[in-house]
Amino acid sequence: MKRRAAATLVEQGLAARRRLRKGGRDNKGKKRVAGTVQGSIETRYSWLVAITAVTMLALAAGGPITAVVGLVQIAEDLGSGRSVPSLANSLAYFGTALGGMVCGFMVSRFGQRLVAVLGGISVALGLMLASFGESWTLLLGFGLGVGIFGNGALFPPMLAYVSLWFDRRRGTALALVASGQYVAGFLWPPIFERVIATYGWQRTMFGYGVLVAVIAVPLAALVLRPPPAQPTSGSFAEKMQAGARVLGMPGNLAFFLLAFCSFLCCIPMAMPAAHLVAFCGDLGITASRGALMLSVLTFSAFLARQFWGWLSDRIGGLWTVVFGSLAQIFGMLGFLATQDEAGLFFVAAAYGLGFSGIIPAYVLTLRALFPASEAHWRVPSLLFLSLSGMAAGAWLAGYIYDWLGFYAAAWWVGIGFNLVQFVLILFLLQRWRRSRALA
Repeated sequence: MKRRAAATLVEQGLAARRRLRKGGRDNKGKKRVAGTVQGSIETRYSWLVAITAVTMLALAAGGPITAVVGLVQIAEDLGSGRSVPSLANSLAYFGTALGGMVCGFMVSRFGQRLVAVLGGISVALGLMLASFGESWTLLLGFGLGVGIFGNGALFPPMLAYVSLWFDRRRGTALALVASGQYVAGFLWPPIFERVIATYGWQRTMFGYGVLVAVIAVPLAALVLRPPPAQPTSGSFAEKMQAGARVLGMPGNLAFFLLAFCSFLCCIPMAMPAAHLVAFCGDLGITASRGALMLSVLTFSAFLARQFWGWLSDRIGGLWTVVFGSLAQIFGMLGFLATQDEAGLFFVAAAYGLGFSGIIPAYVLTLRALFPASEAHWRVPSLLFLSLSGMAAGAWLAGYIYDWLGFYAAAWWVGIGFNLVQFVLILFLLQRWRRSRALA
């Protein structure tokens, strides 16, 4: 019996050593890598960084919303059609996309803290410039200040930065941080509507710029610090060599197709968000009710994004994109199905529940396919196309309205782009499943 027990202990020890060499988890949940036990990089400070990031993004994302809520009044005061304030909103999106790439490389050189401080100051100065009341100051302030060096220094680099603080609940953290836009979406529209009605859009923009500078800049200076050393988890992404194939195709081609999908699905995503208040006004619904409807949309999106983040940690980013895209298509069809105020409130809430998990899922997919050392440029590059799609959608809906005089045609165009994206993402999913089967 003693010999049998000793043999059993020896066998258990050998099995443990084999598991240790191969990797895995010990009984406390820590990762074992090549004979070592490695703890998670997630700490309480990781969540402090995430909460700080979502707060800063909620402030920065409020800048473009001033033009959304004040769209009709801005158009009347400037003596232009709705395409001009729509273009300002589009320039903010496009500037964020372009600035994300530029500022992503700045982060690799100067660190996230300095770049985020620059972002907070730029949003404030951009809004102040836009408040001067001329078409060119509006466009320049939103494009350069609110967009390129404002949100461009915050949103894309901040997603990449926060992803480096997490390894176990990365999808949940990314969903929370990316929700900064939705916090802004449900928090600011009713406030802006009342302030614009009382003081006008120019004073509202100037005052909000001061608020951003007072809160966002100190937060960036006090909280943001270099991320922890990344775990050598032995995952596919970390083992991938330069020029390696991804999803059975050249790595950069897989990256481009993924980013192009994000461009296509963001065109319809921006249309209701940028024009919902004006759309309600055309239907005889007051601006205050339209602003409230926009808040309902973004609040439901905020809540749903947390669910999508939790789900993506379990089913993966690509599956999350598939389900989110399908939900977005049905949401767009909902805006075509009703023009009743109560019905539109329901559709707005349902639309927010559907599309909200798509962008973080793209980032999660990218981080699963490519090494962390490439995150500082791949994440902003993907978001460049995502935000370019948002810019195109916001402008295109305004252009179609000025051309035809109603929004239904814009909704149909958005659905068409969404269907193309859905087919392409199914193709990538099929390649992913095939590569998993061959691994």
